[in-house]
Order: sequence, then C-alpha cells, then structure tokens
Amino acid sequence: MKRLELDAGNTFIKWRLIDNDQVLDRGRWLTAEFSAEQLRVCRGHPDEVWLASVAGEGLNQALALAVDNCWHVPLRRAVSTAEAAGVRNSYAEPGRMGVDRWLAMLAAWQRVGQSCWVVDCGSAITLDLLDAEGRHQGGYILPGLRLMQQSLLGNTAEVRVDRDVEHYSVAPGCDTSSGVAHGANLLLLALAGQLQAGVPGVISPSRWLVTGGDGAQLADMMAGAEYCPDLVMDGLKWALE
Repeated sequence: MKRLELDAGNTFIKWRLIDNDQVLDRGRWLTAEFSAEQLRVCRGHPDEVWLASVAGEGLNQALALAVDNCWHVPLRRAVSTAEAAGVRNSYAEPGRMGVDRWLAMLAAWQRVGQSCWVVDCGSAITLDLLDAEGRHQGGYILPGLRLMQQSLLGNTAEVRVDRDVEHYSVAPGCDTSSGVAHGANLLLLALAGQLQAGVPGVISPSRWLVTGGDGAQLADMMAGAEYCPDLVMDGLKWALE
C-alpha cells in the first residue's frame, strides 16, 4: 500500500512517498508557493495521504482539496493527544501542542525508549524533554536561526544585510551581514553547549535527537547527538495507524 506523508511547516512542506515502509520518493515545496500541480511530481497513485501541519487552516484546506482532486483519496491529519505510543503529553489541553513536536516525540520514543531531548530546529527551535517513562516533562520554544535574523533586521533600523553568508562561522563579523549571521550561529552553539552541560535545575538526559532544517548544524555541534531529518513524518504512523 502506497502512502504519501506530508509535513507542512511555516517555511517548507516536506513529503515522502512510502510503499510497505520503503521510501520511493521524497522532496519539499515552499509552503507559501504550494499549488495543486506539485502533487503530480509524486510517482504513482497513493492509497492514502497523511498530514502533519502547523501551517494554518488555509493551507490544510488547500492540501485536502488538492489531494481529493488529484487522487480521490482522503487526507488524514494527525493531532496532538493526551497519550499515544507510550508517550504522555504534559499539556492540560493536549490539542494546543504543535503536532510537529508531538509527532517528533512519538518517533523519538520508539527510536530510543529512554529519557531524551527532542530538538526541532525549524522556523522555531523547540526542545522537548521525555523522561524514562515516556512522560513529557515540558519544553522550550525559541526563535529559529532565520527568524532571529529577520527579527533583528525588521526591528533595528540601522541593521541591513546586503549579502548572503554562505559558510558557517562564529567568528566576529567584519560587516553587518556576517555579524547578524554569525551571531545567530553563536546562539545556536551556546544552545548546543547548554544542552550538553545540562539545564540548571533539570535532570537532563544524555541522549539528543535532532531534526528540522537547521538540525544538522546543531547536531554537528554536539558529540553524540543523533540527527533524524524525518522525525516528524516518522511519528505519523504512531499517531494514525
């Protein structure tokens, strides 16, 4: 049975086509530029379509309509719940947790089955702590690298970035572009160091599962961190099967 899995974030919609747990194809589209025609790049006719989305109801409806028009199959959307696949949500109103965080935790727990940090470095950086019993102990939500830079540029009149900085560095910048980009990198490095050193007052595990568009960069800064680029989509099966 073929299944199309979609992970719709604020910046990108990631997708993969699966047949009996084997990935046949994958890709991504810019969320703001999604069109129904993009679905036709997927090879073959999926029997079902699963969605994890934090991109807003307008996009969710557009995806559902496009899927129905293209293949005449329903779109099943994952939601955050109080408990699933051995993981217990800490939120008093579980549905208010971003489903990407929830799915990443479900997949992480199935992967390691022990206390761990689940870190998603996307438009926002989320950090969620699971204890040894699979209970969510809470988390943190921080601006992502691009959001940090955009916030600085949008709220500081004298800061202007006039070129792209291609290579990762935390060296002091000798122009505004480098200063902004390297400053964001330095904050990410500080986060990596704090996670490895342990959060004050928190019993911190020594397992870190990292996902998201900037996740590889963070994982490279942390000895022993495991980079899992599809962690959110991996969690769909534990929420929807």
